[in-house]
Order: sequence, then C-alpha cells, then structure tokens
Amino acid sequence: MGQLIVSEFVTLDGVMQAPGGPEEDPEDGFKHGGWQAPLLDEESLSIITRDIERMDALLLGRKTYDIFAAYWPRATSDKEIADKLNSAPKYVASRSRRRLEWNNSTLIQGDLSKEVARIKQNHGEVHVIGSGNLVQTLLRHDLVDRFNIWVYPLLLGTGKRLFGEGTVPAGLRLTSSQAFPRGAILLAYARAGKPEYGDLSVEAERTT
Repeated sequence: MGQLIVSEFVTLDGVMQAPGGPEEDPEDGFKHGGWQAPLLDEESLSIITRDIERMDALLLGRKTYDIFAAYWPRATSDKEIADKLNSAPKYVASRSRRRLEWNNSTLIQGDLSKEVARIKQNHGEVHVIGSGNLVQTLLRHDLVDRFNIWVYPLLLGTGKRLFGEGTVPAGLRLTSSQAFPRGAILLAYARAGKPEYGDLSVEAERTT
C-alpha cells in the first residue's frame, strides 16, 4: 500500500489561495496572488523540487487541476518540476468535468474513497497539492497518511484557507520541522487518530 501525502503552501493565517502568481486564482476578488514568490529561496525550492520528483502519482481536485493544466504544459521555468508534473499519472476528483486534456490524466469515477484506496495500492507516493475541498474529503475517509505544510511569514486576512469551515477533527503527530532563510517553515505531520482532550483546570487543582 502506498502513501497519500498532502503538500500545501499556506500563510501564517492559513490562506492557501494563489501562491504562484496574480492570475493563478483570482476567485472572489482575491488580490494577493503570487504571495509565495518573494519568500522562496534556493534551499526551500530545492526541497520542494525534491519532494515533487519523488512522487509516483498526483491526486487533484478540479479547481487545482484546471490551474495546473493551464500552466505546467507551457511552463518555461522550473523545468524539473514541469517535467515531473507533465509526465506523472494524474487523478482528478470532479463532478463537473467530463474530459481531461492534460497528459496522463484520469477522471475519478464512482466512490471516491474506494478509488483513492485503489490508487494508493498502485503507486508508492501519491501527492495532493492544493485541492482544499478534496483534502477535507480525504480526511473524512481517513485516507491521508502525511501532511507537508509549508508555512510562510505572511498575513493576508482574506482568501481560501486550507483548514476552514468543515475541517474534520483529526490528531496529527509532528515528524520533522525545518526553517529556511526567508522565513518559511516546513512542518511534516503524520496522522495520529482522533483528537485527545483533557481538562487543565483539573490538573491545576491537583497541584494546589
């Protein structure tokens, strides 16, 4: 069985929308597109490239697929990333799409949880990038094995958030962390079952 790895770029206040450029995703009047670019450095870009090169397949929601399919086949920079994304098997969760034009793309039909489980059986590392709505569905069905969360030192106040309304409660275990020269922090988490709860007021009473 392979692993499903969710990789996300988010601001400190959780915004994931349009990190790559002004026209990437202007939905709902978002005016901060391209916020990630000034905070990239050679060290972090090397790690991002390495992780993408390791993936065996890509799982995307429809909106992220449309953004990627419009950009990466024509990309003239980041050749290593472009080559990998263009050649890798891509699986797309969509209720509205009927055809997929991007090379090696397959539309997921039928029960999503069963299809994703099958995809995980056929590939070593299946990566999810962006695709915020899809991530919530994957969490609901306990299909996510690991999160790679890139947190950038930036507050935007508006925009789509990775963990917004409808987030499924889940426990996570930090497996590694790494800071980069321009302030980004990479946090790697494994799933750790359901959240645990306690009562700090009870603990306080015991110590008095």
